[in-house]
Amino acid sequence: MSRRLLIVEDDPGLQSQMRWCFSDDLEISVAADRQSALTVLRRDEPGVVTLDLGLPPDPGGATEGFRLLKDIVQLAPTTKVIVVTGREDKENAVRAIGMGASDFYQKPLDADILAFVVNRAFRLAELERENRDLSRGRNGTSVKGIVAASPQMLSVCRTLEKVAPTDITTLITGETGTGKELLARALHDLSHRAASPFVAINCAAIPENLLESELFGFEKGAFTGATHSKKGKIENADGGTLFLDEIGDMPMPLQAKLLRFLQERTVDHVGGMTPVPVDIRVVCATHRDVRKLIESGAFREDLYYRISEITLHVPPLREREGDALLIAQSLLKSLTREMDRSTLSFADDAAQSISEYSWPGNVREMINKVKRAIIMAEGKLVTARDLELECAAEKPLNGRLNLRQVRESAEKQAILQALHSSNFNMAQASRLLGVTRPTLYNLTDKYSIETSARAEGM
Repeated sequence: MSRRLLIVEDDPGLQSQMRWCFSDDLEISVAADRQSALTVLRRDEPGVVTLDLGLPPDPGGATEGFRLLKDIVQLAPTTKVIVVTGREDKENAVRAIGMGASDFYQKPLDADILAFVVNRAFRLAELERENRDLSRGRNGTSVKGIVAASPQMLSVCRTLEKVAPTDITTLITGETGTGKELLARALHDLSHRAASPFVAINCAAIPENLLESELFGFEKGAFTGATHSKKGKIENADGGTLFLDEIGDMPMPLQAKLLRFLQERTVDHVGGMTPVPVDIRVVCATHRDVRKLIESGAFREDLYYRISEITLHVPPLREREGDALLIAQSLLKSLTREMDRSTLSFADDAAQSISEYSWPGNVREMINKVKRAIIMAEGKLVTARDLELECAAEKPLNGRLNLRQVRESAEKQAILQALHSSNFNMAQASRLLGVTRPTLYNLTDKYSIETSARAEGM
């Protein structure tokens, strides 16, 4: 991510000297007065500002500088302000810190010290930004872990946010690899049960003869090898959430026992005599068409109605407009950090391929391809070949479209989705797209995209 520095200094000589203090990896802007500084602040969103308090029309005092400091703190509270003062001006430095400046630097200029102070401010800003990103998932939604900007997924997330505070039993449907467990965890995290256990069990992964004891627990001597009593998954989730993944594969005999539990909220241990009351929320998921299972006699209709008081359907990635590239960028960022390849980004052909590919394995397939690409990439760009998607990059959508038109169409759609997702907040939209705010403004101008919700609705 670009590091942008704004130097607010009215002395042209000092402006030039300060520019020479910093390395080439900084994007430096200069302003000589309050109004021009505010213009740059709104346009470029610098991460750090060095502010000389003595600005016109009061170059000998600090009135105008303090006015600007107040403006910056209000308009860009995450921007780090370093106040530059004279050696004998400690009183103003202390006052500036109290008003929201993050640090101060005393003249005369020392290139090494000033560079150190500015780099420290950038690092602090980066850490704070990462913390904010982690807390909200950096995903275009307010649902932790869900990366989405498409209308389809945003609708799912809005429903999830309404359902989460309740204890209503929820069924999540969708193809394999679409992230059904992430939604189940989000339901738990947004509920009043968030501090209690989230217990997951895959009904298709455990043999039928073991699934009952895993779910309901057993008493000592209930069967051969039961040398001690053991609680089941349902009891372990007491107070929290039980997630039954792939419930469509649950054997019919266990469906009857699960239905009884959902009706009575008590657990009967295998080999036990006394029912155990349990207070849990139940969330289920399946990739199968439950109605077809009911028609074939493989799933109980009364159980289906009990577990689907609310149903959330997760659309496959191919139906989520613009989400594929957003998810891929999010995965690339997190996986490169884990694999120590943090300078990687997607080449144009890779971005095009990601947008065009149908992703039959959904997000799970994408994770595997991005991991492979990180390993195989040479240089700083991940290509379509690295992703094993070069065929998708070469395939035209129809005989009239060329690669430039395909890329521009995908780019425009991604921008529109990011803008809608962020309620037309340009800073947030640029972060979703992985570009700088000035770049996003250039792109919206290029495609004649309105940048306000009011204009969109006109």
